Amino acid sequence: VQLQASGGGLVQAGGSLRLSCAASGRTFSSNVMGWFRRAPGKEREFVATINWGGGITYYADSVKGRFTISRDNAKNTVYLQMNGLKPEDTAVYYCAVNPFGTAENMLKLGNFASRGQGTQVTVSS
Repeated sequence: VQLQASGGGLVQAGGSLRLSCAASGRTFSSNVMGWFRRAPGKEREFVATINWGGGITYYADSVKGRFTISRDNAKNTVYLQMNGLKPEDTAVYYCAVNPFGTAENMLKLGNFASRGQGTQVTVSS
């Protein structure tokens, strides 16, 4: 599966952005998908994951209640709706695919098989 992320940008604190990740490949709908971010000087952090059907989602505590992950298997796309953005959300965001594990393990262990190029999200105070 090849992934292409988009939707990043510059936003003021409290604002919203929606990231999209378009996937190619016939097996998209059977894969667990997720978003992780990497900020300068910080470790990679998985922020949200979703199972193949879209009915099971997991979130990092740092974004719970503010971010929502969803997917449209007909469009081979996974989304990350980010509301109530904070300066500490500033990072490069990547979408990733995990064909072999669960959404829960992807969030907790950070397992993934491949990722797309990142999209920069900058939140000003």
